[in-house]
Parts: sequence; C-alpha cells; structure tokens
Amino acid sequence: MSKPLAVCIAGPTACGKTAAAVAVCRALNGEVISMDSMQIYRGMDIGTAKPDAAERGGIAHHMLDFLPPTAAYSAYQYQQDASRVMEDILSRG
Repeated sequence: MSKPLAVCIAGPTACGKTAAAVAVCRALNGEVISMDSMQIYRGMDIGTAKPDAAERGGIAHHMLDFLPPTAAYSAYQYQQDASRVMEDILSRG
C-alpha cells in the first residue's frame, strides 16, 4: 500500500499557485488545504486574491472563509484544524 501524498505549493500572491494546485488535485484526485493566513477570514477576498468558485475548478478547498475578520487565531490553532482536515481527506481516500 502506498503512503499518503501531500504536496506543498508555495509562492507569492498571484504567481499561479491556485491553478497549479487545481491541476495537481485533478491529477491525484486530491483536495486543497489553504495555508494563507488571511484567506481564513470571511470577506477578505480582494486583498488576499482568494480564489473564487471558477478558479477552484470544482476541487474542494479547505481552510477558507471560516472565521470572521475580528477573530483571533493562532498558528497552533491552524495546525490543529488543518490536521483534522487532512485526516478527514485521507480517511476518504
């Protein structure tokens, strides 16, 4: 049995990370877990270059738009939440 695969795509805003992630997810039957520190906040779409539904290309994206802009959130909380998301994805194959 093969080990689970995780791919990290990193780079500056507007360098094509979303398109690359969608292509990789299509090829590997995967899902995206966003690691953007501002895209977690609802309503912060323009300044963060948050991908819209068309850019997401039908691929599930996690860790986007789940907090109000006034919420405090730490790297530790992100790690806990993202780990749960990854475990869920892996449990579904």
